Amino acid sequence: MSGFIDSVDVTFESGRGGDGSASFHREKFVPRGGPNGADGGKGGDVVLVADRNKRTLYDFKLDDHLRAQDGTKAMMNKRGKDGTDCMVLLPIGTIITDRETGEVIADLNHDGMKVVICEGGRGGQGNVHFTNSVRQAPTFAQKGGPTMTRVCHLELKLLADVALIGLPNAGKSTLLSRMSAAKPKIADYPFTTLSPNLGVVKVADRTFVMADLPGLIEGASEGIGLGHQFLKHAERNRILLHLVEAFPLDGSAPIDNFQTIEAELEQYSQELYALPRIVALTKCDLTYDESALDEVAATFGDLELFRISAVSGRGMEDLGRTLLDAIDKEIEERPVKLVPVLKPKLEERYEVSRDRDGRFRVKGRRVEQLVAMTDLTNLEAVMYLHRMLQRIGVVQQLRELGVDDGDEVVVGNFSFTYQD
Repeated sequence: MSGFIDSVDVTFESGRGGDGSASFHREKFVPRGGPNGADGGKGGDVVLVADRNKRTLYDFKLDDHLRAQDGTKAMMNKRGKDGTDCMVLLPIGTIITDRETGEVIADLNHDGMKVVICEGGRGGQGNVHFTNSVRQAPTFAQKGGPTMTRVCHLELKLLADVALIGLPNAGKSTLLSRMSAAKPKIADYPFTTLSPNLGVVKVADRTFVMADLPGLIEGASEGIGLGHQFLKHAERNRILLHLVEAFPLDGSAPIDNFQTIEAELEQYSQELYALPRIVALTKCDLTYDESALDEVAATFGDLELFRISAVSGRGMEDLGRTLLDAIDKEIEERPVKLVPVLKPKLEERYEVSRDRDGRFRVKGRRVEQLVAMTDLTNLEAVMYLHRMLQRIGVVQQLRELGVDDGDEVVVGNFSFTYQD
């Protein structure tokens, strides 16, 4: 498919937070300097960015696991360095879906839109943060926050102002090459276009983006031919420019060809079928007999038709201006909504349950992160964790479920023996 990839699964992983430091102030003539441990650096985020210079998702076929940089740990009283974010450039029109939940996370529908898909782990706090009136010299610090991993399905639905639709050999690629600087492959056989092509069309001092989609055939909405794979790209555009060959080489009637494509659009998506439509008779340079064109146009009834020839240039200026006016009208009626940078929220809720084998399980991002950031080799840190779990109600729920001393409690990737 000429390297065009419009659907792929990718694993994103943020950076781990750096560990905090458990250190004490050391200075001559200051025998009791107190704790001064610094914080670890924050792990890098994974940020998805819509970029108009990207066209396909091909890069992710070569590398489907992207990871941000870890934060560095604190050294005594010197704070750790934050990890570098992983900036991932995606084509405009990419829809990101969580593979596990099926939830649509974001639709990158305009240039520059950003979404933080995985937030980096927090830097662990140094022991200076754990002092109070009773615990004046804590010997523990937090470990860095864990990484966040997400497996996402990326699906590209091209966003352009105008989508060219029509049967194979209707003249879509020729029209695109004439109206823009795009250089699509052109030949006199069906399915010359095997992947979508984009071109920037300039009309006076204005520009808009035009997409040349593979030719549709009868049955495309049911998966026949190449067209079905790219019907989804047409539904993301503002205007449909339906090209109909005025004098088909196979002797078919232009009106029949027109109705075939319209039927496929309607069967595939009512939303797609409802898009504004401009219809043009192509290859009008094949005859000098205007009456012959009149006869063809008459079969379309009252439908307004543009008579054009991409080769001779006939009707191209009028068509360009009409398309621009139609785009302006659509933008006025359906403006693009700018969305702020999206970030995943740390889930505050948690669940406490009991397995058939008698083990107790605690699930919830906040609780799991709290345990992961605890130095479980330090008794003082474990006691602090226990107090925090009491404060947020986890211990009380375990008691209500009948936990006894010696029972196993699992939180995330860690297993504990309960002791009240």
